[in-house]
Amino acid sequence: MTASPTHARIDGPIVMIGFGSIGRGTLPLIERHFEFDRSRFVVIDPDDRDRPILDRHGVRFIHEAVTRDRYREQLTPLLTSGGRGFCVNLSVDTSSLDIMRLCRELGVLYIDTVVEPWPGFYFDRSAHPEARTNNALRATVRAEKAANPGGTTAVSCCGANPGMVSWFVKQALVNLAADTGRQVATPAADDQAGWARLMRDLGVKGVHIAERDTQRSRHPKPPNVFVNTWSVEGFLSEGMQPAEMGWGTHEKWLPDNGRLQTIGSRAGAYLLQPGANTRVRTWCPTPGPQYGFLVTHNESISIADSFTIREGDSVVYRPTCHYAYHPADDAVLSLHELFGRSGVRQDKIHILDETEIVDGIDELGVLLYGHEKNAYWYGSRLSIEETRDLAPYQNATGLQVSSAVLAGMVWALENPEAGIVEADEMDFRRCLEIQRPYLGPVTGHYTDWTPLSDRPGLYPEPIDTADPWQFRNVLVH
Repeated sequence: MTASPTHARIDGPIVMIGFGSIGRGTLPLIERHFEFDRSRFVVIDPDDRDRPILDRHGVRFIHEAVTRDRYREQLTPLLTSGGRGFCVNLSVDTSSLDIMRLCRELGVLYIDTVVEPWPGFYFDRSAHPEARTNNALRATVRAEKAANPGGTTAVSCCGANPGMVSWFVKQALVNLAADTGRQVATPAADDQAGWARLMRDLGVKGVHIAERDTQRSRHPKPPNVFVNTWSVEGFLSEGMQPAEMGWGTHEKWLPDNGRLQTIGSRAGAYLLQPGANTRVRTWCPTPGPQYGFLVTHNESISIADSFTIREGDSVVYRPTCHYAYHPADDAVLSLHELFGRSGVRQDKIHILDETEIVDGIDELGVLLYGHEKNAYWYGSRLSIEETRDLAPYQNATGLQVSSAVLAGMVWALENPEAGIVEADEMDFRRCLEIQRPYLGPVTGHYTDWTPLSDRPGLYPEPIDTADPWQFRNVLVH
């Protein structure tokens, strides 16, 4: 990059928990855009394979896991060495809620990319399926926010998705309003009721977080290896959770194995099957129509919840919202292999780094559908070639995440007493202003495609021809 503006100063220590693919990518962005005391920057992780990177950058490394029984004694001295510190939690198998609470007790800023639990949550056979949803995890953080409002800022779920896509939804609404000639004022950043009315008045029935990752390796996927462009552990954890979505007020049909949520905001529904083995129809600019996996994500519920309109105790408007993810082809093959092995994970895992990817892009955006112009996709179309020019230690998928972490950190430093917030509650314009230089082309595209388009028609199908955007038509039966 030709310029690397300094966005803020971090007066206290920086503690990064986890140094996987996203931690590696976030490190150089922190170095570029913040003033800080390098002697008080520390990374803690049970895996030391990337320690040489930290040694080259002069960052202290602690080779250990952050655990349920020791996290307070492990983190407290690191976070309280003078000045207001910042905890950047990019790990798996650590409780986001517990660490967030500790940070707020200590007056330390906090950010994560997911509501992560302690080990055992995702694969607990004794737990009811709803108890293993992202909605259940999100509800714990929202309950904490309600019980302890205000105070030191803790940014929850601020990566590409969840995170950046919530900012894309608002910008897409602004664009759609302009393109349909609606003379409406853009709501203030914190006027979520105003944003919900805008979405309703534009006729939006729902949102797909529609993604296509075309990055490919120079080496074919070997048997018995799960290959992905980001955390395999993270993908498999969320992929084995129940398929989950925000449930819109326009929906008429729920599958026989579908259930409405009873926890927290009750803004969604879930299926009694894993999201990584649930296919949906969606659309992205490069491939056009495609299948995606309905993998659970925090934004599926947070977007649906934040755009809900209530009259008294009744919900009168809510969009359907869910992820529709076509990962890299090697990851698709890895999923087929895994489910063919009865869900038993492969013996080896591998994350494609920027040096072994031949070409491809990660096309990640939001598809707003059901309005008068049918459907509008808005998002980032970042290539591996541009990623190599923009930042080290990451592929296109990783940079979309790490740049959102950067934006969330800047916002937290500029709003240090905002309490617990999700991306939906932050200033989308400011966050995208920080992140845009790392996203490649950010573009909008209208399409006349619907889930009823171009079906072969060779066999009877359980579809609703009266309303193309019913979930009945989106779900691949």
